[in-house]
Amino acid sequence: MANVTVVGAQWGDEGKGKIVDWLSHRADVVVRFQGGHNAGHTLVVDGRTYKLSLLPSGVVRGKLSIIGDGVVINPWALRDEIATVREQGLHITPDVLRVAEGASLILPYHWELDRFREDDASDRAIGTTRRGIGPAYEDRVGRRAVRVCDLYDQPGLHRRIETALDYHNTLRRGLGRTLLDGSELLDSLTDVAGELRPFVTNTAALLDQARRDRQTVLFEGAQGIMLDVHHGTYPYVTSSNTVPGQAAGGAGTGPASVGYVLGITKAYTTRVGEGPFPTEQANDIGRTLGQRGREFGTVTGRQRRCGWFDSVMVRQAVRVAGIDGIALTKLDVLDGFETLRVCVRYRAGNETFDYFPPGETARASVEPEYEELEGWTDSTHGARSWADLPATAVKYIRRIEELIGVPVTLLSTSPEREDTILVRDPFAE
Repeated sequence: MANVTVVGAQWGDEGKGKIVDWLSHRADVVVRFQGGHNAGHTLVVDGRTYKLSLLPSGVVRGKLSIIGDGVVINPWALRDEIATVREQGLHITPDVLRVAEGASLILPYHWELDRFREDDASDRAIGTTRRGIGPAYEDRVGRRAVRVCDLYDQPGLHRRIETALDYHNTLRRGLGRTLLDGSELLDSLTDVAGELRPFVTNTAALLDQARRDRQTVLFEGAQGIMLDVHHGTYPYVTSSNTVPGQAAGGAGTGPASVGYVLGITKAYTTRVGEGPFPTEQANDIGRTLGQRGREFGTVTGRQRRCGWFDSVMVRQAVRVAGIDGIALTKLDVLDGFETLRVCVRYRAGNETFDYFPPGETARASVEPEYEELEGWTDSTHGARSWADLPATAVKYIRRIEELIGVPVTLLSTSPEREDTILVRDPFAE
């Protein structure tokens, strides 16, 4: 069986958690390879809702779940999330969860800096989750990060904190903020370090052994391709690479391990935070999509912006990420619309675009050109086979396939785990 890498093909919030959960029963290992607790996955299993941020979705099925070196970890958030899902009945032990010793930590000065910047930026704010993700990645690249392994090396931890605070206190002084003393932080880290210690290991070695044992690995991405720091709608992006290639680097394995790339996309489009959104419907249609789809961020609770399906953007994500097939989610949200619209190209003046222009001015000027498709009145909610779908819903799916250039591999018709139609098995590709 092939490995599978799951990535978002829009701006995140596409329903990756349910799809990874559904696929994980076929996998031996599930790996989270980038992002932090700014990502949110909501899983509904037997009527019980699990909201995960750092934990890979495989923990719900008791699969070996790895948080890789490419993830930035708030240790207190991870501790609390483990406690929360344990209260819900999940058994989180070192047999289920392993944390990379080389992963970088998100510390209080990171989320404080994130908030300072967003508050001071005013109309230039990016719309981050204010959880310190960007500043933590900056420290990683700047070679001043505190890593998980440092928690268990007291002399080394003191040096790493001193190095980080030399930099951050300089920033804070310039921003007119209170300077930090590392002693309180060191005490707090000592407490949480003991709770996380049983889970910490060399996860790259675990994945190498899994490869030798011919085990199947499911790589779980966070956010979406259009939030990639290189290929997304910069600067309104996250601070990590969300493309499938990062699955290898962020997990600590070879590029051949990425396997089949499954992109997740909603049957319409949503976005949280600031940034361009050509097909946004700031009207009754957008409000209807948001209400039906319960479009609120898992992590922030912020209402998502909603609009029509943008095939230009998804086609670009397919090209950039090398997506082999799509899992189409929330088809049931479109039930009852008499007419549906799909963006097929952008126009700016006399010029047309079949991709998202990288420049901010050009992006701000593009207008979507739509193709109208017939909607359907019958319900698709809970459908588990093609025979359960209205003919016009099938036509809508087929047209999306034509526009984005890859097939629909999976179809999700509700948040419930089993309300999924398998068209092609990614693990068999």
